[in-house]
Amino acid sequence: MTTPRRLLAISGSLRRASLNTAAARAALALLPAGWSGELVLLHDIPPYNEDLRAGGAFPPPVQALRDAIRAADALLIVSPEYNYSIPGVLKNAIDWVSRPPEQPFAGKPIATMGASPGAFGTVRMQPHLRFVLASLGAQVLWRPDVLIRDATQKFDERGELVDTETRELVVRLLAALAEWTERLRR
Repeated sequence: MTTPRRLLAISGSLRRASLNTAAARAALALLPAGWSGELVLLHDIPPYNEDLRAGGAFPPPVQALRDAIRAADALLIVSPEYNYSIPGVLKNAIDWVSRPPEQPFAGKPIATMGASPGAFGTVRMQPHLRFVLASLGAQVLWRPDVLIRDATQKFDERGELVDTETRELVVRLLAALAEWTERLRR
């Protein structure tokens, strides 16, 4: 019997009705057999300030995120695009988590996706995010791309993913991430 795998989904948005958080929830509902998942929101992560590491300890919300990342078999980061790049809240969390000792991104399989009400669907943010993650030693999955454009048309008023084509793209991404994770474990 194979050990169940755990996916940690991280939303790069703080909005209550975030399309990206909705996309992360949709992905968790579409996980391959043998996988379970958890969604993490970044609301409690303080602005990065090394002075907050009194005595070398991370603030509790940062330590909890570090522990969750370490415990996961793979990550899925779902984020909007702000000003052609990574939202500050997500970059801030990455900066905190990546501090020594033993930053948990190293060797971790990670996939990205994003949703936007616009026509480009995070096409500029995702390469920036993948570059940052790769620089931390993460095992970044570069394909398939899931760029959810015109996202307000693909989710209903409850935040449920209703677009069949987008669902199929997310399923393909999750299958590729599961395969990538298994390949890296061998």
